[in-house]
Amino acid sequence: MKNCLSLFFLFVLSNAFSQNPLNAYANVTAISGTSLSVNNVNETFHSFEDNQFVIVMQMQDDVIGTNTTNVVTFGNIGAMLNAGRFEVARIASHTEVASLPNSITLASPLANTYNIGTNSSVQIISYRMLGTNFTSTANIGTLAWNGFIGGVTALSVTSTFSLNHNITANGAGFQGGVKNTPNGYSACNTTMYSTTLTTLFAGKGQGIYKRTNVNFAAARGRILNGGGGGNDVNGGGGGGGNYTSGGDGGSGWTPSGAGCSPIAGGLGGLSLVASINASRVFMGGGGGGGHENDGVGTVGGAGGGIILIRANTLATNSCAGISISANGITPGNASNDGAGGAGAGGSIVLQINTYSISGTCPLTVSSNGGSGGSSITTGAHGAGGGGGQGVVIYSSAQPTVNVTTTTLPGAGGSSCSGCGAAVNGVAGGGPNNSGIIVNTSGVLPIELLSFNVTCSNKKCEIDWETITERNNDFFEVEKSTDAIDFYLLEKVKSKAVNGNSNSKIKYATTDNEPVSGTSYYRLKQTDLDQSFHYSKIISVANTLGDNISFVVYPNPNKGEFSVNVTGIENNHDVDVFIYSASGKMIYNAKTDSDSIRNKQFSFQLGPDTANGLYKIVFMLEGIKYTCSFIIQ
Repeated sequence: MKNCLSLFFLFVLSNAFSQNPLNAYANVTAISGTSLSVNNVNETFHSFEDNQFVIVMQMQDDVIGTNTTNVVTFGNIGAMLNAGRFEVARIASHTEVASLPNSITLASPLANTYNIGTNSSVQIISYRMLGTNFTSTANIGTLAWNGFIGGVTALSVTSTFSLNHNITANGAGFQGGVKNTPNGYSACNTTMYSTTLTTLFAGKGQGIYKRTNVNFAAARGRILNGGGGGNDVNGGGGGGGNYTSGGDGGSGWTPSGAGCSPIAGGLGGLSLVASINASRVFMGGGGGGGHENDGVGTVGGAGGGIILIRANTLATNSCAGISISANGITPGNASNDGAGGAGAGGSIVLQINTYSISGTCPLTVSSNGGSGGSSITTGAHGAGGGGGQGVVIYSSAQPTVNVTTTTLPGAGGSSCSGCGAAVNGVAGGGPNNSGIIVNTSGVLPIELLSFNVTCSNKKCEIDWETITERNNDFFEVEKSTDAIDFYLLEKVKSKAVNGNSNSKIKYATTDNEPVSGTSYYRLKQTDLDQSFHYSKIISVANTLGDNISFVVYPNPNKGEFSVNVTGIENNHDVDVFIYSASGKMIYNAKTDSDSIRNKQFSFQLGPDTANGLYKIVFMLEGIKYTCSFIIQ
């Protein structure tokens, strides 16, 4: 565009990153409208920046309800509330203290409700946009959950993600329970379900309820999908749960070697299957700790974390075999004490349209429960329960060519060499591979395969292509001459059926009034719930007609001014428009170019013309030339 005394700056940002892990994390302490207060920020592997996409996720919620009394139903679900819900948002701005964010403002209101409270936790995770095509160069790991942040890997590749390395969230989920402290011994206790961490009761594994009450820390009652701890004497920890339940811990020790009856082992974590879908997933529950009195028990295993991947195509090339895994951890074996329960498998969401997996580089996708720890001894001591299955969610049909997918329950541990099933740890629940879900899409946003603008002197052709759409209502093509103030050029309705599609869709429109010089274009995509996202900004230089100039003087003026015109070589009329700052047209005329070629011509606006900023627009052969002037 030909502007009077204007100057444009274009910044190109590069964003190098470490690949193991690759996300930034922050704990959300308050939500007010679009403003998020955060702490416990970890920007070791990435950072939170303006215009960047993020995942907001409810990691834990106050879901236990009234199930807090010392009975077998301790730790059951009262109401799921918002646990596990997540969505994609964009950062509009943020503030920092000591170089770390303390407040993040989102570009639009959140679609979900998120609960902040004593027994709830919400975190924000950077959603890594790795470009149109991306090839891995190292293994990608997941920061382990520490009670406030971590446990999630989230990335997006617009077109082809060439994966030649492992992506792992094994043991990155809810933590396993601790052993009792100090270790001690009294007699078989099979009826204590919740108490403080003492000599006689080992710790519960973590789950989707944020435990802050010390009276809920130990004993054999599960705590949602976290396995219960082993009771006196030498009870094994219960396995964590996720898509399926965790297994109960083994019986415990008696002088006769028959084991405690009923068992003193921790109860397995609950199944969350009724709440799991592509828009709501959970980390695997931690296994309960084993009870010890000889100092050789073991802690519970951690659950698997969460992996969210969005790409048009997932491909492998040349490698020995790779994996995407969110497995629960198998705890160590005990010798003369109770062993820990295993962590449950986590959650993997693969919103991917096509798979191109090489036979020389096969892919394994797994979210398996760990196996319970065993007690390597001659007398029955409690073994750990197996971890429940996690979940693998495919947005398309399950890929089978050179791809193996498993969600397996973990085996229960052995309480002694030759012990019978009655005293051993119990396996995690469900038939093998129950946690594989196919043909379902979640909340990962619409992805653009391409967005292009091509200009001639009379029009700019704008086209874009999506590779998936979820709840998409419409697009708005926006245009700017300074990359700051954008205005609507065209509104385009989604072609997807009911706003949802998992196949490529092409769109196109035309800017019939391009400006000479540099213009900026972007897409605003709006969902059915009226939340919206912006694309990247494209700058386009229209170089034709650059020898033509219009200059207003004097500027400022009192409504009487002249325009000096140079560079018009052909006999064409020039349309002239004058607009107020509010966009109201106050003047329109057509001027013969012969009368103004290499000359000046004058304007005299009426005496009632208000003071302020005005814009004068000249249209010549479909090209718009604009100058601003001030009346005062």
